[in-house]
Amino acid sequence: MIQSIPLKKLVPSPRNVRKSSDVLADLQLRADIGARGLLQNLVVRKGKRGKFEVEAGGRRLAALQALAEEGPLSESHEVTCLVIEGEESEVREASLAENFQRLAMNPADEAQAFAAIIEAGATTEDVARRFGLTVRFVEGRLRLASLAPCVFEALAEGTITLDMAKAYGAISDVERQAHVYAELQDAWYQITPDTIRRMVLDATVRGSDPRAVLVGRDAYLTAGGRIERELFDDDASESWIDVALLEDLAHKAMEEAAEKVAIEYGLAWVRPTLGTYVSHDLVDGLNRLPCEPAPMTDREVQELGELEADCDRVAAVLEDEESDEDQVAKAEQELVVIDRAMRAINDRPPVLADELKPEAGAFLVLSRNGEPTLVPQYYTETEVIADEGVVEAIEESGAAKPKGSSLSQRLLDELAMQRRDILAIHLANDPALALDFMVFTLADADGHDWRAKNASTLLGSVAAGPVTGFEAKDAPASAALAEFAGSLDESWRAGESDVERFARFRALSDEARSDWLGHVVSRTLVASLACQGERSVPLHEELGSLLEIETAHWWRPTAANYFDRVAKARTLEALDAAGGPELVSRYAASKKAELASAAERIFSGNFIGEAEVKERAQAWVPPMMRFAGSEQVAPVAAEGDEPVSDDATDEIAEQAA
Repeated sequence: MIQSIPLKKLVPSPRNVRKSSDVLADLQLRADIGARGLLQNLVVRKGKRGKFEVEAGGRRLAALQALAEEGPLSESHEVTCLVIEGEESEVREASLAENFQRLAMNPADEAQAFAAIIEAGATTEDVARRFGLTVRFVEGRLRLASLAPCVFEALAEGTITLDMAKAYGAISDVERQAHVYAELQDAWYQITPDTIRRMVLDATVRGSDPRAVLVGRDAYLTAGGRIERELFDDDASESWIDVALLEDLAHKAMEEAAEKVAIEYGLAWVRPTLGTYVSHDLVDGLNRLPCEPAPMTDREVQELGELEADCDRVAAVLEDEESDEDQVAKAEQELVVIDRAMRAINDRPPVLADELKPEAGAFLVLSRNGEPTLVPQYYTETEVIADEGVVEAIEESGAAKPKGSSLSQRLLDELAMQRRDILAIHLANDPALALDFMVFTLADADGHDWRAKNASTLLGSVAAGPVTGFEAKDAPASAALAEFAGSLDESWRAGESDVERFARFRALSDEARSDWLGHVVSRTLVASLACQGERSVPLHEELGSLLEIETAHWWRPTAANYFDRVAKARTLEALDAAGGPELVSRYAASKKAELASAAERIFSGNFIGEAEVKERAQAWVPPMMRFAGSEQVAPVAAEGDEPVSDDATDEIAEQAA
């Protein structure tokens, strides 16, 4: 029987089968009911004291009650309900059927529906407000409606996923979309959204590309070049479509710059390249000319001495246990400045003798910031008679890779360095694996710099991190590394010559030499993260798997090292992994600073909660901090729930803020 019942007489039923929910979906439902009213009646059963228990529609009831608390609705608001009777098992079955027999709307249908509403005169802001969505979400669905017909039909039929459709939409050229779609129909390899995105953008160049920076936006447009921008693009991320035109303009600009540099340096020739390095094929057939760094002037020698004295003074402050935090912080800043100044003096470019310049040449590369840069190494096309005259190839550094995450670059660098320390302390304590790794590194380096005349190709210098002066405070891995280094037997250093020091080193015990092996290999590790992009080092994942590293034992997320530095949605996502929607809903309305503080307490295990939740919280680390093969904590979700996408977590943050 259908009946109108005052809102104040409706209460949740303990028999309702839905025990968990989604914060974002609940906010959307509340906005929808506030805009259009209740479109689907509740299913209720008579309870005690004149109350009606809601068997199906608990989320709708919660939304109505929230609207009543906020003011738009009154407690006496009449709610349309279907009143049912029967045994408790029958009522529970009705609740299950009402929740179970639902089908999520196809994204293509959503796109068409939103487009129809917009065409009728509504704005994207109106649609977002009335459906409880973000403007970005609505605009994303509208972008789907403008896909190439073949791509849109594939999305509607379920042939491709939503992420694949978004990848096709990375460019508005529907002909390009259709061409790529047709090309992938007979593909034998696995098709991913990244594959699609690269293919549709293959004919474009980003505005941040060195070639684009060199030519300049105005010059490119004046020459007839076309630029396409997506919704959130800026000058750096926009797409330059006419790549052939851009290449031609860039070549001309580099040739002009090369002529000026040749005259400025008095060289016989300067050859330009649009690459960021001098490749082997460019120097093939050329002979490398000998040259030495420019000698220091008396003033530079004096400045270097003063800087070394300043360095000793600052180091004494850092080593003094009685130094307060302000003194330490000031000393660390001074040390960065001193180090930079010393590098500027010591890193002097090689100087070519004047008598060699008439036959000498060099290469002009395009730096990653779009500036023509002369490589300070000189070549000649004639044979070099000098003993040191050998043909050398410039080491290939490779092109810049895309970023792997939406976090800040500074945070990514710090996390990568801390993760490096975790891997390093494990490798330092496994000399057998360290030896295998070192031998492999030596063998793998055979193909590099094969023309160079060196006594040894083994390099074991300390890898510098991407953040100068950064030190992970209170990090167990970093402290363990320092302790390990301090325990090494350094008695062999007393030898006056390298021959004597080598003899003393060989006299050490097997255990002492094994410690040194682990130390010198572990300190060469570069900073990496388990993600795609410039921080990805697959070999680190293999090492981490062999060492069975559990990152959570060595690093815990805190407000200072993580939660204060990421979007609110990231923190809510972490809470969801530890305690599910219930834990998320408890903190979703908190301000970012309060949320970060609460998250630090939760993920340290210092809170009152269920044992399972505490266990998951203490084991959780961001996916990019894990190593392959280590235990991963899966998010807690209601049965049948879809995984939360990055877009959804961004929307959680916007709605909960």
